[in-house]
Amino acid sequence: MSGQGGPVGLTLLHTSPVHVPVFDALRDLHHPGTVLRHLVVPELLARARVVGPEAVAGEIQALLAEPGSGSGDDAVLCTCSTIGAVAEELGPVLGRPVLRVDRPMAAAAVRTGPRIAVLATVESTLAPTLALIREEADTLERERPGCAAALSPRTQVVPGAWERFEAGDDAGCLELVARAVDAVVDADVIVLAQVSMAGAVARATTGIPLLSSPAVGLAAAVGALRRA
Repeated sequence: MSGQGGPVGLTLLHTSPVHVPVFDALRDLHHPGTVLRHLVVPELLARARVVGPEAVAGEIQALLAEPGSGSGDDAVLCTCSTIGAVAEELGPVLGRPVLRVDRPMAAAAVRTGPRIAVLATVESTLAPTLALIREEADTLERERPGCAAALSPRTQVVPGAWERFEAGDDAGCLELVARAVDAVVDADVIVLAQVSMAGAVARATTGIPLLSSPAVGLAAAVGALRRA
């Protein structure tokens, strides 16, 4: 099979260029040979934070439909948690799977326990992440009645972390996130809501299960690619 401009593969929609090497490294380690095409559009997150994720749906659809932007690929993975739900809903319109990177993480979280601590570096990520966790809890409810009722998520924006990330101080951002992780108590699982927070897993010392999205999200997208 081949798409426009090359072999069919997986399009990744990012809102920061720092995510590109992260997913390329995960591809090389776990999914060698998979073709990844990266679309980096920081403006989508900037506008979504101001006017709301739904307001950029048309821009996302147009971007993913453009020739040369991976429009011939079999699947799309959105790596931004703020706009992930909006992107996911465009799958039927685009005629191919559009996955959000954090859904597998959310599914794992609700299966770990009801007391879920969600950490983020930007406020705009919290509502979409909580909605996703509730969706996955409802799915689990069909297997384990009572799960959704017991769900008890709580959220925290890590002070100063986003400012350091925007300034290019990734290490400083991750250090603040790791400190916030280690301060969490009375939780069954901790969720790092954004791809950019994943590096804090290696820095944290908590004994509470700590989940991030890049590896499991990419694995799910590659699986969808193979089924397409």
